[in-house]
Amino acid sequence: MTTGITEIQARLAELREEHRDLDQAIARMADSPSANQLQLVRLKKRKLRLRDQISYWESRLIPDLDA
Repeated sequence: MTTGITEIQARLAELREEHRDLDQAIARMADSPSANQLQLVRLKKRKLRLRDQISYWESRLIPDLDA
């Protein structure tokens, strides 16, 4: 099964939006003196996983040079 460029770009847009939303949520939590540190760590880990997924899908858009 192959994934089309349009589908990859749509997936990337979703991931980037979620990453941006998490970034904002983390910033708000970090500014709060009563922030739940465990939840903050979990959000940061989720953000890193999203970054990895974004990198993966971006690499799928790059043509294979060996072809």
